Amino acid sequence: MSWVKKEQEQIKTHVFNALQKNKSYVEESVLGVPASYLDSRVFSQDDSILKDAPFLSTLVFNPNHIGCHTLDASESFFSGTQEIEREVIAICSEDILKGEKGAFDGYVASGGTEANLQAIWIYRNFFIQTKGANHNEIAILCSTDSHYSMDKASNVLNIPIYKTAVNDSDRTLSLDDLNEQLIKAKGNGVKYFIVVANMMTTMFGSVDDFNVYVKGLQANNLEFKMHVDGAYGGFYYPFSNPESQLNFANEYVDSVTLDAHKMAQAPYGTGIFLIRKGYMKYATTKEASYVEGEDSTLIGSRSGANAVSIWMILSKYGPNGWMEKIFILQKRTDWLCDQLDKHKVAYYRNKNSNIVTMRTGKINADLANRFGLVPDKHKGPNWYKIVVMDHVSIEKLEPFVHALG
Repeated sequence: MSWVKKEQEQIKTHVFNALQKNKSYVEESVLGVPASYLDSRVFSQDDSILKDAPFLSTLVFNPNHIGCHTLDASESFFSGTQEIEREVIAICSEDILKGEKGAFDGYVASGGTEANLQAIWIYRNFFIQTKGANHNEIAILCSTDSHYSMDKASNVLNIPIYKTAVNDSDRTLSLDDLNEQLIKAKGNGVKYFIVVANMMTTMFGSVDDFNVYVKGLQANNLEFKMHVDGAYGGFYYPFSNPESQLNFANEYVDSVTLDAHKMAQAPYGTGIFLIRKGYMKYATTKEASYVEGEDSTLIGSRSGANAVSIWMILSKYGPNGWMEKIFILQKRTDWLCDQLDKHKVAYYRNKNSNIVTMRTGKINADLANRFGLVPDKHKGPNWYKIVVMDHVSIEKLEPFVHALG
């Protein structure tokens, strides 16, 4: 197991040792890199502040994690903090998502949107390069509850998108509509599908049954690759539902998106992309010849501090501490749902989720504005949601419940 709980002193020592392995802009000759430490005229480099602050120190020292460090070669200037990023990829792919040791590539992305685009980009290129497909023969297949990044990927990557309807009451995939979408797509010449299965959608916390996609596609003799969008649920659902099959133990799952800046409470701009080995090459930009190891990522340059933040958070908790964190959030969400039942408020909640999405009616715009609820759409909303995060205590929820009357 790569994931173990560490004491604060161990965390601090590990990060500072990694920074020592990086090339220092101050102490060594680093003349050809188009970067430097953060500008000391603006950002304090006072050692009395930084000596006990490994994350802030990483920000100041400013390592560039361009490229994918689970591949053969990377920029040697920043080898120390790159190793921490590899540790993060191992924890997420192996310990959280049940993958085999050393069998995955990945990197710390800017967020779930980029990670989803990265997956779809790779599979689009895979079908082009291995099947001789053209863009119109490759399509994204997802649900109507999927994140808007799927539409963005369709636009940016110039491939069509087909969305399967979900049942309004329980947010499950409609097999009948899936078959209709597949018939329509085949009629338009689509032969290959990039399936995106949701591990807790942003609005509802709903989870897709991947088997619905598999059965529908196999019944139509269609080839596909499956990506799991766990941007919200990746650090939650594997712990709230240990029986989940949306992980790398599932033969149909080839890649997963996670967002550390949601449930893991890392700084914004901290997503994670994970994929089985052998696929990153379909996104390698050979023209990045001045980058050691070239570049297989969508984003290019990115801060090594983001990877350090994830590693520090996961190391502080350890697997048991993380399980306890999710257990507490589940119990708070149970309490909220009990109160909504008493007040006869209609809502949807996946039993393993901390998102509660309430129908409009008793939940009106004034109540939503007062308590910071988020609508499914800002013009004519049908639903408002509460996300039971760490700061959303029962003390914070009680005034909302009392306001229901």
